[in-house]
Amino acid sequence: MTRSAEAVPRNQEPLRVAVLLLPAFSNFGLAAVLEPLAIANWLSQRTLFEWTLLSLQPGPVTASNGLASIAEDGLNSEQAFDACVVLASFEVHQHSRNPALKSWLRKQALFGAVLIGVETGTELLAAAGVLDGYEAAVHWDNLQGFQESYPKVCARPQLYTLERQRLTCAGATTILDMLLGWIGQRIDPDLAREIGLHLLMGQMRAPADNQLDGGLGNSGMYGNKIRRAVQLMEKALEEPLDCEAIASEVGLSRRQLERQFKHQTGLSPLKYYITLRLARAHNLLQQTQMSVAQVAACSGFGSLEHFSRTYRARFGCPPSEDRRQAWSAPVMRQPLSKKAPSP
Repeated sequence: MTRSAEAVPRNQEPLRVAVLLLPAFSNFGLAAVLEPLAIANWLSQRTLFEWTLLSLQPGPVTASNGLASIAEDGLNSEQAFDACVVLASFEVHQHSRNPALKSWLRKQALFGAVLIGVETGTELLAAAGVLDGYEAAVHWDNLQGFQESYPKVCARPQLYTLERQRLTCAGATTILDMLLGWIGQRIDPDLAREIGLHLLMGQMRAPADNQLDGGLGNSGMYGNKIRRAVQLMEKALEEPLDCEAIASEVGLSRRQLERQFKHQTGLSPLKYYITLRLARAHNLLQQTQMSVAQVAACSGFGSLEHFSRTYRARFGCPPSEDRRQAWSAPVMRQPLSKKAPSP
């Protein structure tokens, strides 16, 4: 037996974990939640965690990749768990309006359960009001819509959070970091590190690490200036700056800005800027109840006709028909650097 296993008290009762699966959840996410718990049981040679798969109704629940998992039970007011993991990905808005689901989450909070939001499962916690006043890690692709919909939650573009009986993560590989952080806090840090070794994770990432760097690598002086230009664009989406103003702010001529932007990103500054604005519009349309006119204004389009024409050219449909964050909905590809070497 390992030293970390010996550090866990023998008389400790298993922690009862509910894993709530919403339709179109991430199958990878389910594995990333359960595997650290299973390895913890294996290493300690006793049951530290017991888990139950739940859904809105008992029976098969289909993940976003088409595979199905069997939920052992639905939701009822008599259930009480030590921790509740809410696992969701696509189609989350229809579930955020489910009164029975929100009531169940609030009751689990009253019972003292640790509430854990995975990917858009965090939005369901926010919809139930159990994240008000808390920090929450939100995936970069959902951040703008989340902030618009839940202003009482301190949404952060970081990997995960561990705060006062509330855990959240941006999804994907960050689930493993969050689970190990929780196991380290709740059970034993040595056990958490040992689980990480078995998962070949290396060093566990810190909660506040950034999810993205904007796709721009370290490309010397010009790379830093282009990074700064992108930051200026991101802060001025509602009232776009012109190229002259951006170039002046970062200490380049307009010609230098255009040449280096093309070198670093493969796009002209104008095309990159429009892509950022369309990305914002796309997220707000799919993730909020804002009108098309409001979305256009928030994305820097003064003319609704111009916005609709530009949006249709990019996505193949008018903005009024892109209101669902579903697997089959239009996808916004992100502009990334070519990672060209420094000149």
